[in-house]
Amino acid sequence: MNAFFTELGKEVGSLWQAENFAPAAFPKIAQRALEKKPPSKNVKWAELVRDFLLNDGQPFQTASGFGQPELIVYDDPRFYIQILVWQEGTTDIHQHEFSGAFHVLAGSSIHAHFEFVNPRPVSAHLRVGDLRMKDIQLLETGRTVPIVAGGSCIHSLFHLDMPSISVVVRTHHDPGTGPQFTYLPPHLAVDPNHHDALTTRRKQLLDLLERTGDAGYVDLVLKMVGSLDFERGFFILQNCVGALKATGAWDLALQSFVKRHGVLAKGVASTLDEIVRRDGLAAFRSSITEPEHRYFLALLLNVSDRAHLLRFVSQRYPGKATKTVMRWAEELLEVSEFGVSLLDAAFPEEIEAEIEDQPGIFLSALQHLVEGEKGVTRFRALTASMVKTFRSTFSRSSLRALLS
Repeated sequence: MNAFFTELGKEVGSLWQAENFAPAAFPKIAQRALEKKPPSKNVKWAELVRDFLLNDGQPFQTASGFGQPELIVYDDPRFYIQILVWQEGTTDIHQHEFSGAFHVLAGSSIHAHFEFVNPRPVSAHLRVGDLRMKDIQLLETGRTVPIVAGGSCIHSLFHLDMPSISVVVRTHHDPGTGPQFTYLPPHLAVDPNHHDALTTRRKQLLDLLERTGDAGYVDLVLKMVGSLDFERGFFILQNCVGALKATGAWDLALQSFVKRHGVLAKGVASTLDEIVRRDGLAAFRSSITEPEHRYFLALLLNVSDRAHLLRFVSQRYPGKATKTVMRWAEELLEVSEFGVSLLDAAFPEEIEAEIEDQPGIFLSALQHLVEGEKGVTRFRALTASMVKTFRSTFSRSSLRALLS
């Protein structure tokens, strides 16, 4: 066992005992202990890895799939200390059934806090409401953040560096604080630990029918979403959204779901659109390795307005933020025989232009919308019609946060 974490664990246990193990006291105790002796200044990661690999005297390891990997470095009947290594990790927006604090041992992350207002239970495992961002921070090595169990601490983390490493001092479980909801912005909360075996098998069967080109696929999906309860119907829609859009049946399926559930289904379309957008951006992580570009991805995924996004660019990279953003856009722009694209925004088909002219037009339009008239001539002149078309294109993409 690592001596530093053994000492840290004993100190946390002693401080908590003095508070009669009151659950509400634990986050501040964990935070204070981590800040008093920060692991980022006292733990050498390479030495810890070597000890963990060569020394059998380690605490009991869980079967958790959380972390890449997760290491338990101290275990007590009431709490434990874990190290979470993130290689490509981006957490869902979530809350916890435990409390404590986490410390950034190495790397950095974008950390966003949310609130879920106007909640309406649909079932024991699903709620509808309005998810709103409260604040967003850049967490760098050495930062410590408390974790409060339940819906008052809804957050997400986009890990910027590979690896990013967190030390978590946490309880095993705080009774009465579940379910540990995952939030699907902007309107749904689901229990990720609830597994409906029948829905799982139905999704698998539908996937089989879709892959084999079954002629009855669309009709079956329409009948299902028009008759199932809200929870099962939503998960069928989520599973089939790509195929339904590809076959032109998406509007019919959505109408069928809304007809079945009325006002309760009001936010489902925007929630599914956001799921597709976030999944698409997260997928770019595997191919984008440049730290600056990964930071740009994190901001587009988590920040919804231009002012906050540019502030975070300036916070990490000196110089004029709009110029930095345009440099990133130029570096990330992809040109192929099929056209020009930047992440999930493609050159609009409505604009007729030779392929060799499209990059300049694309960047000019983005610069115009980010910086205003003063940036128009850097790449290529634009017409008012082009600006209008690109504004519509960007507003439907993850670049919408950049629009002035």
